[in-house]
Amino acid sequence: MASITTTPPNSAEKSLRGGLLAGLAAYGLWGFLPIVFKLLEGVPSATIVADRTIWSLVLVGAILVVAGRAGEIRAAFRDGATVRSMLISSLLLAVNWLIYVWAVETGQLLEASFGYFVNPLVNVAIGMAFLGERQNRWQALSIAIAVVAIAIQAIGIGGVPYIALGLAVTFAGYGYFRKTAKVSSTTGLFVETLLLLPLAAGYLIFTFLRDGGIGPHADPYFMGMLLLTGPATAVPLLLFAFAVQRLRLTTIGMLQYIAPSIAFLLAITLFGEHLNVTRLLSFGLIWLSLAVYTTDSYLRRRGRPASTAGGA
Repeated sequence: MASITTTPPNSAEKSLRGGLLAGLAAYGLWGFLPIVFKLLEGVPSATIVADRTIWSLVLVGAILVVAGRAGEIRAAFRDGATVRSMLISSLLLAVNWLIYVWAVETGQLLEASFGYFVNPLVNVAIGMAFLGERQNRWQALSIAIAVVAIAIQAIGIGGVPYIALGLAVTFAGYGYFRKTAKVSSTTGLFVETLLLLPLAAGYLIFTFLRDGGIGPHADPYFMGMLLLTGPATAVPLLLFAFAVQRLRLTTIGMLQYIAPSIAFLLAITLFGEHLNVTRLLSFGLIWLSLAVYTTDSYLRRRGRPASTAGGA
């Protein structure tokens, strides 16, 4: 009987598979992150963000030192333009974190998830406004649908969706300034949290002096959960950094909808938030908008190599 041999996957296939698994894990962890914040209910949002900043700094710093990448940190601080971009991005990130944690703690995760669905289209708007990027008619249609979705969302909640818009704008702004900083994602997170350290530590010291004690940090449960915010922040980022080096941007673009989709499901199941018909319509439109934009982007990227080959 002839023996059957199987061809082992080549390194490119292994790299692609590893990148896909890392990307799925990163966005999955980001999607379930609201559970951590919900378990910290009763702890002020600013305290959670301050602790998240400090423990992320400690963990990422340790990783960089063990990996022998401390030189990247020194190089970042020697570049004035990088420091300026990172300072702005760190402030935008802190505001984004604060809005998100507050939204979870106040039972507004649905609106927060809507904000992250809107985020890719805000990125497009920033590209048009500040980078001179042009959009074709399908992309323009997707943006128009998103505008209608935001208007309907406002009707559904009975006011301007400040949380959704705040999250979308701060995260899109964060991405814009991080794009201009010549630093890797892991080193960038360390620099950002280091720049935020005076604010985070100063706020905690202020609350300790004001309250005459260390507050929730004295409770072993809350202290343990606050410590957990460090790896809950850093681990998905490290997985994302691994994935983005191995996957096409089109694939990353499709994966980014996993996290707000999980948050959406958590909001209406585990957290018991109410989804009325008007808000459901707004989500339906934003999903349609994203489908139009993602499909168009995919087809254009797919067609680019063929046209290049034909002209050679």
